[in-house]
Amino acid sequence: MALLSLLLLCAPTFGQSSEPPSRKEQKNLVQEYLQLSRRDADTASRRATIIQRLDSVILSKKSERKKWRKELEKLERKRPRLEKESGKHWYWPKEKRGLYYVGGELKKPKGLLIGMHGGGTGSGDASGPWNIMKQTAKDLDWVGIFPEVLEKTERGWTDSGTEEWVLQLIEDALRTWKIDPNQVYFSGHSMGGFGTWLLGGHHPDIAAGLAASAGAPTPVYGPDGTILEIDFGVVPNLRNTRMVVFQSLDDPRVPPDANQAAVADIKKAKKRWKGFEKFEYREVDGRGHGYPEEGYGTLLEAIADARRTPLPEYFLWQPSLPWKQQYFWVYWPTPQKNTILECRRNKNTVSFSSLETLDGLEILLQEGLFDLDQEIVIQINGVETNRATATPTLGTLLLTWHGTDKGREFIARIPARIPAQNPTP
Repeated sequence: MALLSLLLLCAPTFGQSSEPPSRKEQKNLVQEYLQLSRRDADTASRRATIIQRLDSVILSKKSERKKWRKELEKLERKRPRLEKESGKHWYWPKEKRGLYYVGGELKKPKGLLIGMHGGGTGSGDASGPWNIMKQTAKDLDWVGIFPEVLEKTERGWTDSGTEEWVLQLIEDALRTWKIDPNQVYFSGHSMGGFGTWLLGGHHPDIAAGLAASAGAPTPVYGPDGTILEIDFGVVPNLRNTRMVVFQSLDDPRVPPDANQAAVADIKKAKKRWKGFEKFEYREVDGRGHGYPEEGYGTLLEAIADARRTPLPEYFLWQPSLPWKQQYFWVYWPTPQKNTILECRRNKNTVSFSSLETLDGLEILLQEGLFDLDQEIVIQINGVETNRATATPTLGTLLLTWHGTDKGREFIARIPARIPAQNPTP
């Protein structure tokens, strides 16, 4: 209950009025917010307080929004950047922590590759994918960032803050080079294939294409050793994402059963929701735990033409991370794990389908996505639950500010349900 109350602070105070902060206080709050990690639970309370305070700053005029965007861009230029030289670097050099390699096209890259290494408990080396992928990345006009997991565990890519760090590396890379944010790609072999499945499934609003080799999503086994299902938070989310998976039947380390189960789940999902046409499974025999006979580069080349659609008309979301609150054009302060949310938009009507109550769910609005001068109509499971006009605020602009990734930036948000009124004292 304490976590729920904390996260609900992120919601705008619809229908309430408060005296907006002074211009000086606005700037100070914005600067403070940008110094706080949006994925750190320890700073959640302060971030929520800042957003709530800045929701009282109405940006009804385009000139006001333009002015604040320029201010944010100015502050963005002062934020950290990555090393641009090929080779080994430390993200936190004083602590010798956060090892990553840089390779590929370093001058004018068009895309970004996150190359994930294999390994497991006590093992894993980022130089492996760096050596294997950097030339293909260069040929494709991509810069490659090859991080090493922060802690070498069996689930290293989702343990110990590594997943959050990878997202930070992406933000820093987009700031370091002029990269199209719709051209971000994940790839990896063995445990790196697992990382590609998991991080790609968690963040299809960031990644355009995924290439997993000899790695699979986490299966859930029954008492008799058969796979019951694939871990939640992955398969439904991949509906609109280009993905290529390579698996050898004789792989002694990663048997094919997990990938085969994932493919079966994707077929079921395709039948239920349609989509998933961009998914490709390449199953061979005789390659053991190795790469495709044609070379690893063929997997990267297969996803090179993929582009992210930042504002899809229809997508699925099965949340799995409490800090993953923004997903395409929806914002959910308390995302409910393992539920599946269908999201559709058609002109100024938004519809959701879900078995959950969707308390706190909000629609994010920007120019061009909706007609902001007209009411937005929201339906949940076929029943209208709210209709409202947009009120652009500095709070929403800051909440959804992702630096150079304009596709994830919004100026207003409205609740999916009519918010409960505060009782009269």
